Amino acid sequence: MASLKSSFSLLIFILSTLVFILAQLHTYNPPPELLNSLDIATKLTSNSTTIALASKDFGGLTEASPAGVFLPSSISDIVKLVRFSYESPASFTIAARGCGHSTRGQALAPGGVVVDMRSISKTSTGEKIRVFKNEMYVDAGGEQLWIDVLHETLKHGLAPRSWTDYLYLTVGGTLSNAGVSGQTFLHGPQISNVHELDVVTGKGEMITCSEKQNSDLFFAVLGGLGQFGIITRARIAVEPAPERVRWVRLIYSNFSDFTRDQEWLITMDQKKKKGFQYIEGSLLMDQRIGSSWRSSFFSGGDMEKISGLGGEKQEGPIYCLEGSMYYNMVTASMVDQELELLLQELSFLPGFSFTNDVSYLDFLDRVHHGELKLRSKGLWDVPHPWLNIFVPKSRIQDFNLGVFTGILKNNSSMGPILIYPINKNK
Repeated sequence: MASLKSSFSLLIFILSTLVFILAQLHTYNPPPELLNSLDIATKLTSNSTTIALASKDFGGLTEASPAGVFLPSSISDIVKLVRFSYESPASFTIAARGCGHSTRGQALAPGGVVVDMRSISKTSTGEKIRVFKNEMYVDAGGEQLWIDVLHETLKHGLAPRSWTDYLYLTVGGTLSNAGVSGQTFLHGPQISNVHELDVVTGKGEMITCSEKQNSDLFFAVLGGLGQFGIITRARIAVEPAPERVRWVRLIYSNFSDFTRDQEWLITMDQKKKKGFQYIEGSLLMDQRIGSSWRSSFFSGGDMEKISGLGGEKQEGPIYCLEGSMYYNMVTASMVDQELELLLQELSFLPGFSFTNDVSYLDFLDRVHHGELKLRSKGLWDVPHPWLNIFVPKSRIQDFNLGVFTGILKNNSSMGPILIYPINKNK
């Protein structure tokens, strides 16, 4: 285990993903007469309601008003806008906004122009999600939602290999960041599963790029936070989609046992031994488990049983290892046996394994159910501070002592604290 090359990504609060931007180093308020000279000027609005929506993001921590919001009906509209700014003696900030799911204002353009990428999906009549079954990839517009990509690929018995926990985000938005979830240990983040991109550069040029074609741009844009261009199309690797998911949550009181099991699970030889295809982890904050949006996995009796661990005998947090086995109906009879053999190798608290069986679609869309729960309580639009940290294996125990059992010991913060084990070579 000493040579294990793994790291943990700690995600604090609701899992959301930064939405990409294209920005100059300065802020400039474009004169209306300049923008009005464009043939796309009618697609620029300064409507107060639209401006207000484009002045905020999901984080709720930052607010900045643009001079206008651009509602493109095609990619060529975006090309014209960016080229105009680049060639103008008075260039202005442009921010491409998908779902505005950033947390620190990355999708905002103070005094500039916000491009509403979702406007393309509302107005374009073209086929924006195309599945190539023989080639095993899907072409999707940067403005398309991952949930729509999933629905379309499932029609062909396929699905992308790597996901984010929350699917109501745009393809371009997550690829401008990373796209991390419980499949990352196996397939890498979403940006490691892209064959090709169409990108509008800062000069207003439309360029197709890949690992072999315009590779500098390709690798700069993937995870580049929108600083190198606007993604308008992505060619994404797919694989045969399973039909069902055996979804397990295991409870630990000892952090060393918890991390040791996570590390072992992500280094298993998947070809020789059946393991999980999805692995996450989380911190359960004592008796507050029942109020968490993630608690819908558990029955009322399960929650009461787990909450009992937070009594006088339990010092420190409770940890939850989450894993899933994918399967098809023809192999359903083998899943229980494979899961039982796997669980025998793990060191969770006896009697504290909990299992659900769901469709593959319901599993991938699991956070949406939590979203609906939060919306019903008026908690979806509250401020969402969020921190994402990579911690090496060599320091994860120190992090537990200093943060989980220290800083957070008497903290009443809401929202999940997620711990992903990740192989560095992915």
